Amino acid sequence: MNDQAPAVRGRILVVDDQHVNSILVETILAPQGYEIISAPDGEQALELVAVRSPDLILLDVMMPGMSGFEVCARLKENERTRLIPIVMITSLSDLQDRIRGIEAGADDFLSKPFHPAELSARVRSLLKLKQITDELEDAEDVLCALALSVEAKDAYTDGHCERLSLYSVALGRNLGLPLEELRALHRGGYLHDVGKIAVPESILNKRSELTEEESRIIREHPLIGERICKSLKSLKFVLPIIRHHHERWDGSGYPDGLKGDEIPLAARIIQVVDIYDALMTARPYKPRLDVDQVVSIMRQASTEGSTDPQLTEQFIGLLQSGETLVGLEKVKPRRLSPGV
Repeated sequence: MNDQAPAVRGRILVVDDQHVNSILVETILAPQGYEIISAPDGEQALELVAVRSPDLILLDVMMPGMSGFEVCARLKENERTRLIPIVMITSLSDLQDRIRGIEAGADDFLSKPFHPAELSARVRSLLKLKQITDELEDAEDVLCALALSVEAKDAYTDGHCERLSLYSVALGRNLGLPLEELRALHRGGYLHDVGKIAVPESILNKRSELTEEESRIIREHPLIGERICKSLKSLKFVLPIIRHHHERWDGSGYPDGLKGDEIPLAARIIQVVDIYDALMTARPYKPRLDVDQVVSIMRQASTEGSTDPQLTEQFIGLLQSGETLVGLEKVKPRRLSPGV
């Protein structure tokens, strides 16, 4: 005889100021294996989400204090919670209310009074979608771990990917880029060199000049990285960073010899912050440089055609405005998952 409790199919948060409605939902869904938690208002719902992250939220629209629209918008604006499916339960039938819910980020609607079968079907459907989303996040995290394993081959690049992610998002925000592009920069900071997984460690760590063949192998890594990440549609805005972060403003870079504005903006941003981090990091063949030296070398590099001169000056301006590594850490997103 098996005395084990059945596996929980998912945690559902019910947000409704009428306790009887929460009890009704629990009566319908708990016997199906769902864990039901509840909150009587928007404020408590946000607090509960922070400590007991649900897999799905059933959110009443009309509540005292913070409305369901406001709660939904807050959750969808937050990197940690924006992928939680939200079903807005409402007695409102006005088209404008539905539009307002869509604009707040609601994933589905359920009208009161609802049929138990319809509630169950919508819950099953959205939880299945949530599972797929979680699996995509897991796949991205695997790629991130792969990229960090490349970084770990060289003790002198420890933390390089994280710093590139921080700096590039800071510069992107300073440029006023939209959230989707900031997300790509965050991911690109970690994944830009993932193709180096195919480069022998002896070449990566070689301190003397590379042979022609070794240089050819190194120059393949952007294309290899692009192939590794291409199957994930969620990384489509990151692929140009991976492929083009070694192009040069004067057209002498690789793999495609792009020049000037032909190089995607996100890749140009990564180029600038990559040079900054390399100069600020001590290596066996050079000490860590001070900021004034770094700024001088960065300007020289842009003059010689390595990087976008305007972006270089924008980043230097960001540094000279008083921002430090500690200050830039304020822009750090939680993880590789979509969002910043």
